[in-house]
Amino acid sequence: MAALQQTPITFQSRSPPPTQIITGPVAKLSFSGGLKLPKLTIKLRSKRISHRGSGGGALGAKMADSAAGSYANALADVAKSNGTLEQTTADLEKLEKIFDDEAVYNFFVSPIVGIEKKRELVDEIVSSSSIQPHVANFLNILLDMKRVELIKDIVKEFEKVYNTITDTELAVVTSVVTLESQHLAQIAKGVQRLTGAKNVRIKTVIDESLVAGFTIRYGSSGSKLIDMSVKKQLEDIAAQLEIGDIQLAAI
Repeated sequence: MAALQQTPITFQSRSPPPTQIITGPVAKLSFSGGLKLPKLTIKLRSKRISHRGSGGGALGAKMADSAAGSYANALADVAKSNGTLEQTTADLEKLEKIFDDEAVYNFFVSPIVGIEKKRELVDEIVSSSSIQPHVANFLNILLDMKRVELIKDIVKEFEKVYNTITDTELAVVTSVVTLESQHLAQIAKGVQRLTGAKNVRIKTVIDESLVAGFTIRYGSSGSKLIDMSVKKQLEDIAAQLEIGDIQLAAI
């Protein structure tokens, strides 16, 4: 790990990845977006493997965060040099959603799946999601270094680097239904006034438990919350009346 921190990470894969899309037979496991895993003759683990490094407890988490930060900074340097910060951020968001699929994640972190099979699936991901070449190369490097389990941590670290470089405040807007673009624009302007940031980037999340309305999280690690949901209003009313949680009957 010390060598990783002291030596700059360069984007040179040890062997050029193939570009052909998988056309062979597929297994029953599939990504909800249409991505299909190549046929295997082994049984993958059903339980998700921890991706917080080989060390245990806080030390293992700190080492994993350090490695993820190193990779994120290296990728950000490449994106800055070729003027693709925005596109690279979008590509990493695509990868984050893909690796949210437990079958895909377990396939890549499994020690009993050969690297060539993993490269083939990388090719399909790159082709189906229109991932930029340098991001595809980055993913292959993670395969070479056996650090694919860090991908979601790397995405989070890259987001922090991007926000720092561009003076961007990230606001996570959670609502029951998808908000209209003009409403999101108004929220962005409000967050900008509150924070003084040059830019505001909105991420949206759907949460039906809010009943109605929305919440906004911003600040360092989402430390600040603006709650304008009906759920919060009902909880406040219940607290004032001291009658406990109010259960709403489905209509």
